[in-house]
Amino acid sequence: MIQMKEHTIPLRSEVKKEDTWNLDHLYTEEEAFHADLEEIKLLSHKAPSFQGKIGTSKETFLEVLEYVSSISLKSEKVMQYSFLRHAADGSDNTNQRLKSMATTLLTDVSAAMSFIEPEILSIDENTITSWLLDPSFKDHKVMVMKMLRYKPHVLSGEMEHLMALQSEVGHKANETFSALTNIDFDFGSIKTDEGIIPLSQSTYSLFMQHTDQKVRKAAYKKFYKTFNSHENTLASLYETSVKQDIFRSKVRKHTNVRSMFLFPDNVEDAVYDSLISSVKEALPSLHRYYDIRKNQLGLKKLNHYDVYAPMVEGVKVTHTYEQAVDVITSALSPLGEEYVTTLRKGLTHDRWVDRYENKGKRSGAFSSGSFSGPPYILMNYHEDVLRDVFTLAHEGGNSMHSYYSAKNNPYPSYDYTIFEAEVASTFNEQLLAHYLLNNTNDNVMKKYIVSKQLEDTVATLYRQTMFAEYEHIIHTLAEGGEPITVELLRGEYRKLLEQYFGEKVVLSEESDLEGLRIPHFYRAFYVYKYATGISAAIALSQKVLNGGEKERGDYLSFLSSGGSTYPIDSLKLAGVDMSTEEPVREALKTFDTLLDTFTSL
Repeated sequence: MIQMKEHTIPLRSEVKKEDTWNLDHLYTEEEAFHADLEEIKLLSHKAPSFQGKIGTSKETFLEVLEYVSSISLKSEKVMQYSFLRHAADGSDNTNQRLKSMATTLLTDVSAAMSFIEPEILSIDENTITSWLLDPSFKDHKVMVMKMLRYKPHVLSGEMEHLMALQSEVGHKANETFSALTNIDFDFGSIKTDEGIIPLSQSTYSLFMQHTDQKVRKAAYKKFYKTFNSHENTLASLYETSVKQDIFRSKVRKHTNVRSMFLFPDNVEDAVYDSLISSVKEALPSLHRYYDIRKNQLGLKKLNHYDVYAPMVEGVKVTHTYEQAVDVITSALSPLGEEYVTTLRKGLTHDRWVDRYENKGKRSGAFSSGSFSGPPYILMNYHEDVLRDVFTLAHEGGNSMHSYYSAKNNPYPSYDYTIFEAEVASTFNEQLLAHYLLNNTNDNVMKKYIVSKQLEDTVATLYRQTMFAEYEHIIHTLAEGGEPITVELLRGEYRKLLEQYFGEKVVLSEESDLEGLRIPHFYRAFYVYKYATGISAAIALSQKVLNGGEKERGDYLSFLSSGGSTYPIDSLKLAGVDMSTEEPVREALKTFDTLLDTFTSL
């Protein structure tokens, strides 16, 4: 299982410089950061001078767009710097202060500029369209055209101000849920062979991967006992979040909540429905997976707390960070010399990566890009955990997406969506798995890698689609006037568990409490992007691996498109059409092939 023992964690000051990210690419000294904060403040004071004048002439309109771009670019840079400093060591008082200063200032700046978008949208659309024909607007055209789509959903200036005031309250259900489950809940501890280990939100997943079923069961029972004792509060919080979503969709004149959340990416409802129907048709394959899992674990019955236990044990492999970089760049060689050379330099010499754990450092991993500097990657790398090699490849995919997007687009339209980000990161994992499978003769290692691919597909394609279906069911019932009670929430979630697990997994009385603990539900209609992301990534990785220059070029064109178009269209550049059922169906067929491979090893 994943290591759960205590180990010595160094202070930030004890970490070698070469193992940390180089933020000098953003600011070589803190004084420059403060100077930009001051300049942003001064720029924001200019905002009122534009009020009521934006549509008076083409020249004024262009001046406002340049102004917004200038202040936004500097704002992104100070936020990136302060965010990364805080992520590396959140216990440092200076880092806390820098992040607070940047956040507070940018909140004030946002308020000062809040009139600009509604005023732009009040200008006659034909007038704006004619102005955009002027080459002077070429860097802003995409952003303005995207903004114009929102015209039917933007309110009067006074109403927009009221919505802005209400927005803080709108996040309270999520904040309360987070505080309750991450801070207030006391889950106690679990006795294991490694010692007595605290049970928490972060350690729960580790307990579910423990090789001892008794430990898994004890952690599962204790964990959900806490949720059960607060089920009514949790149900009330989620009901509040759902009602807030409904309020916003009605005020913004959207057909329903789901349409409101799909609108920014210009994704049709049919894409969402098609994902669910395709996955539901493939549930027999998921049931087969659970049957294989039961047999592999040597169990008479597979319980809910057994579905994450490792199917393959005895795999001991070590990759130093440098070796991981070698493996990853070799695996990504089908993407060409520029991609591989740039990524290798970023992961090593150019110090994009903050490699190892230190006290005060944020857990997990992420990639964070900006227009003003290179993309940065936070890792907590362990050389004896193969999954960390995959994580580095994953975040490297996001970083190279940021690199190509910033390199090939003007600032106002360089940033891509989460819908697209999930593709670029998962694509790299697919190439890494392919490389590892083809460069080992060890059947146990092969079986481990295939088991990881199976587990990732279950977690990302099947499970996230189940979540997406649940969100849609609950919001539809609420929009129809159905009271959102704890009985309804648990009942609907249990029905889905029964469908997705089939008869292969034995549900307990606690199983449906899982629906009350998923934080993603407080960010509605978001999780489906994980499922579409892995589907597109599988399709594109196979195209690149089996193709040639054209397929590689198409994929790099997708990475280079940034925010110049909408996700469905940018993915078409790469050669996959997510408006059809084909990519999801192909990903599900790949899952079947992996099941066959696993059983044959």
